[in-house]
Amino acid sequence: MEHLPVDLFFIHHTSEQSCTDPAHCIKIVQGIQNYHIEHNGWWDIGYSFLVGEDGNVYEGRGWKRVGAHTYGFNSRSLALSFIGNFENRVPNEKALNAAKALLQCGVQKGYLNPSYRLYGHRDALPTECPGTSLYNLINTWPHYSTIPLRKSQ
Repeated sequence: MEHLPVDLFFIHHTSEQSCTDPAHCIKIVQGIQNYHIEHNGWWDIGYSFLVGEDGNVYEGRGWKRVGAHTYGFNSRSLALSFIGNFENRVPNEKALNAAKALLQCGVQKGYLNPSYRLYGHRDALPTECPGTSLYNLINTWPHYSTIPLRKSQ
C-alpha cells in the first residue's frame, strides 16, 4: 500500500457456499486463492481479508498490500469478503462481529483512517455484490457512505 491509512473500505461476498467451521472455511479460502492465482493470474487472493461464519478472519493480501478487489479503487482502499452468498440472508452474528472487529483493528493499528468511508462493492461497479441482504445491512453501519466514488488507478 502506498499511502496508509486508507480512506475507503469495501465489503464483498464470495457468492458461493458459506462455512461455519474452520476446516471448511480454510478449504474455501484455499479454493479462492487457487482460483485467483491460476485463473486470474494474480499472485494471491484479491481481497485484503475474508470473513467466515465460523467467526474467523482469514488474511488475503492483508493491510499493507494493494488488493485486486474493486477495480479503480484498489490502490487507495482495503476490502473484506464475507464467505458465502448474501443475496437473501445476512451473515451470522459471528461473522458480522468479526468484520466489525477487523474494521476497529484497522483504525487502531493505523491502516484505516478513523473517518474512513465504507461501501459495498456495488457502489463502485455494476454488480450484485455483496448481495442485497448484506448490502442493506451495511447501509446501516456507522461509516457507510453515500458520497459518490471517483475512480483512480
